[in-house]
Amino acid sequence: METLPKFGISRADMMKRVARFGALKGSDGGLPDSKAAQCERTLYNVIGFQPPKDAGGAVTSPVGDDASRLSAIPISEGFNLGYCRAKPGKGPMMHNHDTNETFIPMTGTWRCSWENEKGEVESVDLGPLDVISFPPGAIRRFENVSPGPSGEEAILMFVIGGDGPKAEFTDAAMQELADAGVWPRQGKA
Repeated sequence: METLPKFGISRADMMKRVARFGALKGSDGGLPDSKAAQCERTLYNVIGFQPPKDAGGAVTSPVGDDASRLSAIPISEGFNLGYCRAKPGKGPMMHNHDTNETFIPMTGTWRCSWENEKGEVESVDLGPLDVISFPPGAIRRFENVSPGPSGEEAILMFVIGGDGPKAEFTDAAMQELADAGVWPRQGKA
């Protein structure tokens, strides 16, 4: 006997839940490290990523203020999904989340780094369709390390738990951004 709730859904309503990669609107801003040259990337908010309540400074949506408003499928059903497109050598600075974050490279090679229990940075390189899943609070980052002289962008998929997850850059990352003169942004603290 079936026990879970169920309902029929119209094609029109289901089509509101379809996102075509070629039609996604990406953003390269809205995060504390967006203006740092080594962090240049485009983030695509596919499912969810509503801005977290009471965020500010180093605390923000995992896709930043700009992309959090560009959700292709603006639903809140317990998880968020997006893509990062970046050239080799580019990726965010060390940060953490209040929920799980899972990375799945779609193209290229991506280095996923974290701080271990001694505060030392460790990493693993992942290729297409490999998966790594960071628990809440684990300090992490990712970087496109694809080999070759072409400098082509690669794509990483990320899935983050929660309806309004928060990301927070480490104090060391924020200090590095301040020292480089790229944070705080003009007119913001």
